[in-house]
Amino acid sequence: YAHSHGVAIKGDIPIGISRTSADAWISPRLFNLDCQAGAPPDDFSVLGQNWGLPTYNWDEMSKDGFAWWKARFRKMAEYFDAYRIDHVLGFFRIWQIPMDAVHGLLGIFNRALPYSPDELRNSYDFWIDVDRQTRPYIMDYMLNAFFGDYTDECRDRFLIDEGYGRYRLRDEFNTQRKVADYFAGLEKDDKNNRICNALLGLIDEVLFVEDPYEKGKYHPRISAQFTFAYQALNDYEKWCYNRMYNDFFYRRNNDFWYGKAMWKLPPLTDATDMLVCAEDLGMIPACVPAVMNNLQILVLEIQRMPKDPNSTFGNTWSYPYRSVCTTSTHDMDGIRRWWESDRDATQRYYNEVLGEPGPAPQYAEPWICERIIRMHLQSPSMLCILPLQDWLSIDGVLRRQDPREELINIPANPRHYWRYRMHLTLEDLNGQKEFNNRLRDEITNSGR
Repeated sequence: YAHSHGVAIKGDIPIGISRTSADAWISPRLFNLDCQAGAPPDDFSVLGQNWGLPTYNWDEMSKDGFAWWKARFRKMAEYFDAYRIDHVLGFFRIWQIPMDAVHGLLGIFNRALPYSPDELRNSYDFWIDVDRQTRPYIMDYMLNAFFGDYTDECRDRFLIDEGYGRYRLRDEFNTQRKVADYFAGLEKDDKNNRICNALLGLIDEVLFVEDPYEKGKYHPRISAQFTFAYQALNDYEKWCYNRMYNDFFYRRNNDFWYGKAMWKLPPLTDATDMLVCAEDLGMIPACVPAVMNNLQILVLEIQRMPKDPNSTFGNTWSYPYRSVCTTSTHDMDGIRRWWESDRDATQRYYNEVLGEPGPAPQYAEPWICERIIRMHLQSPSMLCILPLQDWLSIDGVLRRQDPREELINIPANPRHYWRYRMHLTLEDLNGQKEFNNRLRDEITNSGR
């Protein structure tokens, strides 16, 4: 019926499965059930994201030619003409977090090429102190910053004095999971929340995370430069650490990750005739564009999250043809709430992107939203797919009064449960002839 009316249907393939799903129960060998998938820190969460999902055992999956994935794609092909691969970066490497961690900061990329102590010394002149830099760095002078008025109480209650101003956590509180479970049984007041978050933060105070597969080799901890452990280094040690850190996350693994993606993705994308689109947002390795281009996978373009690190906003006129462009995603604010959330960014966008003089309006008025949508419709992207909330934003009557009610998902909160509900019925929307004609004209005039 959809095809008879010129409509194609696009589906979604989530990156993860639940550890309590039928798939994990039937084929546990295909999944790493002893760890958790997530994402490193980004604009959505400074602590990283912990989805609680198992990661994939790709070596085991490859033994039957990735039959599980192929079956998954072929089943989707019964319903869809195109699909979006959620978090396609996970096919290059996935952010893997230990089961005893709560934050995403203690994760590593699986797989990646960790450092041996000898390589750290010989290549970067960094002498790793495994005892001090792979377990929480807790010094007396730090405690007030974490515990505030509760410092003396917490020092006695949770810490063991090792001398020379250094402490370690008591065994019953030495992992984030133990801390979270302990405080889950207590009253949720400001004091307990402060202490719980402080303990979780102390456990993040490491400079390296040991590789779970190659013991004695180490990954630099993501965002380590924001820790007290990093500040304790002298200037030369910081320079050496930064050089090693940047090499690890932005250069060292590129060829390795390219090979991993080209090993996994071609058999999966070739399993069906569906058009393949990818959500390639986040900490993007330099090898990703080459893989997307070689496999002719459509990338995702979001103006607020430009691929060029030197740009504040993406240039819609220069988007690649093989791309899907959008104004917002389910993981971020719509146009209107974003406009109100950061006045500096809004002002720059108003002057530099929209080309308007003077101070930006306080609110995203309908004409502003219309300009932004028209800009995306006129881009070279093969597909322009916009959230309904942003379509409605061009009409001052139809759109919600409060833009905060337009948010679909809070990615850093796995308990948010996608609470958004549409405030108009389909019948109401279908009856808005003036609005619908306006949309039709905008789409037609853009050549789409």
